[in-house]
Amino acid sequence: MDATLFLGIDVGSTTVKVAILDSDNNVLFSDYERHFANIRETLLDLMTKARAELGDRDLHPMITGSGGMSISKYIHVPFVQEVISVSSALGYFAPKTDVAIELGGEDAKIIYFENGNVEQRMNGICAGGTGSFIDQMASLLETDAPGLNEYAKNYKAIYQIAARCGVFAKTDIQPLINDGASKEDLSASIFQAVVNQTISGLACGKPIRGHVAFLGGPLHFLSELKAAFIRTLHLTDEEVIAPANSHLFAAMGAAMN
Repeated sequence: MDATLFLGIDVGSTTVKVAILDSDNNVLFSDYERHFANIRETLLDLMTKARAELGDRDLHPMITGSGGMSISKYIHVPFVQEVISVSSALGYFAPKTDVAIELGGEDAKIIYFENGNVEQRMNGICAGGTGSFIDQMASLLETDAPGLNEYAKNYKAIYQIAARCGVFAKTDIQPLINDGASKEDLSASIFQAVVNQTISGLACGKPIRGHVAFLGGPLHFLSELKAAFIRTLHLTDEEVIAPANSHLFAAMGAAMN
């Protein structure tokens, strides 16, 4: 057994993800938890789980993510930029990727891979069209994100809803609720609004085509949100890249660095 393992830690705006890889990039342990702003305690809990599963092992750690830089200094672990982490994981596990769309708790990214060049476009200023926006909209329908996903499976119509801001979206949704619009149609409309916001706000007219990878928690756990992207971008099955650990790619890529 190879004694040396590689630990990747991804500290996002709402969750901490960890992935432990061996020297052949096999994932031996992975998990994630919402941190509710208690990052150190959450990371300690995840590492305690890892130790219980893998025993005492030597780890080479690397941290990434929007909240990773400050804690990397605190626990003296090197930091790597998230786009480098994600690119590393995609380069190994999904080398065909032309464009990656990644949604997080409070940010969204589109990463273009063209002839060896990497271009990242990110919305980190406003949480419109991200996981927290979806949670906020779900509460208006008295459900949660998985509940929205179940409703959206049976939609019949899509309404125009603004996703650039929760306040504007609420202004659009409330009259529809009052008029008796179904939760199925409203849920699908909320997901479509996220798609529209991501494509118009980040791509800004630059085509999203070829093999498209879908990464991050919301796209991993919400099948109907991913379906809305695929539908809007007119992607074939062969062009869709949805890896098994798509919500952990930044952590996996950090371990690989």
